Amino acid sequence: MKVIVTRPRAQAGPLVDRLEALGHEVVECPLIEIERISDEPIDAFGYDWVIVTSPNGADEVARRGRNLPRVAAVGPGTAERLRELGIEPALVPRVSSQEGLLEEFPQPAGRVLFTAAEGARRRPIDALGADFVPLYRTRLLTPEPPDGDVVVLASGSAARAYAAVGGRTPAVTIGPQTTSVAESLGLPVVAEAATHDLEGLVRAVDAIPSRP
Repeated sequence: MKVIVTRPRAQAGPLVDRLEALGHEVVECPLIEIERISDEPIDAFGYDWVIVTSPNGADEVARRGRNLPRVAAVGPGTAERLRELGIEPALVPRVSSQEGLLEEFPQPAGRVLFTAAEGARRRPIDALGADFVPLYRTRLLTPEPPDGDVVVLASGSAARAYAAVGGRTPAVTIGPQTTSVAESLGLPVVAEAATHDLEGLVRAVDAIPSRP
C-alpha cells in the first residue's frame, strides 16, 4: 500500500521507518512547518500545573522551561515525547483531547500554565483560568499532493493544509480532533488511531486492506 506521510520532515522519520518495515511504500509530503517563537526561558515557579498539548510543545517546554511543577500531557504521543526528554507527566487523560483533559483535571485546578501553539483554542484556557504561553507557530505548506492509497494526518493543521492543496486521498487520523477537522473540510476519513500516538497511527494504517 502506498502511504502519504505529511508530518514535518524533521519529525517524519520514525513513522516512515515503521511503515516501510511493514512493507508499505511511503511518500513524504510535509504539509506543515514548525516555527519557534522565542528562545526566552519560561519560568513556571509558583504554578501548580503546566499543560502541554503536543510533542512540539513538549520539545519547547523541555528546551525553555524552568522550575516546572506537575506536567499534564493532552495525550499519549505528547506524554511519550515528554518522557523521552526526561519529564514524567503527572496526568495523561484516558480520552486524548483537550475536553478529555478538562474532564480529568483536578479541581480546584490551582494555578495553571497552558502552553501550546500560537492561536490555540481558548476554551480549555478559560475553563481552567490558566495563563497562556504560545510556544511556536504552525506554517501551512502548499506542495502538490502526490498520489497514494492513504494519507496520514497527525494534526488539524495537517488536515487543513491537505484540504487547501486539493488532496482527496482517504485519510488515517491520529485522533478525534483531527478527524473532526478533516471531516469538516470534506476529507474522507477511513480510519482513526485507537491510541493517539505513533504506534496507534502505524496500527491504523496497517489494518487497512490493501487495494487489489
